[in-house]
Amino acid sequence: MQTSRSSEINLVTKAFVAEFGSLGKDALNWSPDANTWSIARNIDHLIVINSTYFTVFDAIKAGNYKPPFMSRAGFWVNWMGNFILKSVQPDRKQKIRTVSVWEPRTGDIDEGILEQFAGHQDRLYQYMNELDGAQTVISSPASKFIVYTLDKALDIIVAHEKRHLEQTREVARLLKSVHP
Repeated sequence: MQTSRSSEINLVTKAFVAEFGSLGKDALNWSPDANTWSIARNIDHLIVINSTYFTVFDAIKAGNYKPPFMSRAGFWVNWMGNFILKSVQPDRKQKIRTVSVWEPRTGDIDEGILEQFAGHQDRLYQYMNELDGAQTVISSPASKFIVYTLDKALDIIVAHEKRHLEQTREVARLLKSVHP
């Protein structure tokens, strides 16, 4: 059964491919300034960050995931999950610096990034369907002290992808204004 989250992931994937799939390497790597990620770097960042969750997802599916010690602090689990989810909403204008483990590649990224992203999204879609309804607390791949429910983690992933789709659209609008 397809969940709402996996449907949203499909929509995000289709939007990225439809809106940016015809762009060449130069356009995908264009950035208005050193502090703004290009379209390609935004896409690469999503692949990097989501992939760090795959080991956790595999362990949960295999039944051998051990929840972190901090999972016992119910208040912390709920507060942290809600805090992270709020911070990655697509409509937030405040920039948030990512942790180094989730930085996208530097330098030019070839136009195959969209095909790579689509394949990555297929895998993420499968995880979302397979893990739907699983009840556990996980730690963020960035820190064992950042904990939230698996359910909240999946919501965070979807919201984060939508946030970067909006950021990528803004870069594309700027690109069109500079190179019509």
